[in-house]
Amino acid sequence: MPRRRGAENREVVADAIYGSTLVEKFVCSMMWDGKKSTAQKIFYTSMKKLEERGGGEEAIKLFKKAVENAKPMLEVKTRRVGGANYQVPIEVPTNRRTSLAIRLDSFECAGPGREGHGGQTGQRIERCGQICAAEAIKKRDDVHRMAEANKAFAHYRW
Repeated sequence: MPRRRGAENREVVADAIYGSTLVEKFVCSMMWDGKKSTAQKIFYTSMKKLEERGGGEEAIKLFKKAVENAKPMLEVKTRRVGGANYQVPIEVPTNRRTSLAIRLDSFECAGPGREGHGGQTGQRIERCGQICAAEAIKKRDDVHRMAEANKAFAHYRW
């Protein structure tokens, strides 16, 4: 951490097709080995499949709803007080909420026992768009449960 000043936030350029910075951040988090065009192709084909299957809703709306459902409101951070470590619940800032949700969403489809980003992305977005139906939402709920269990230590937050 720098002592002089905080790091400057970069402006994210919106993607070409949907005009959304959220889509661009998601594609960049999906990218492996710097292959952005491959990640874009995977994302856009899965969005097309989702629009073909999706009962009347646009794919971008389902995607935004999926990311919104996966955003955590609270998280726990470790604080050392008097020789003991406490898990202190803190509220997550908005920009970190979005990045955590994207990280949970993008790594969910590439976990163990899955074929990778390929055909799973559209199905995962559709499942995550429904309430409490995806692994990312389960992880978010686990973090919320942990924060709720440790709310007695909230006075250690600074």
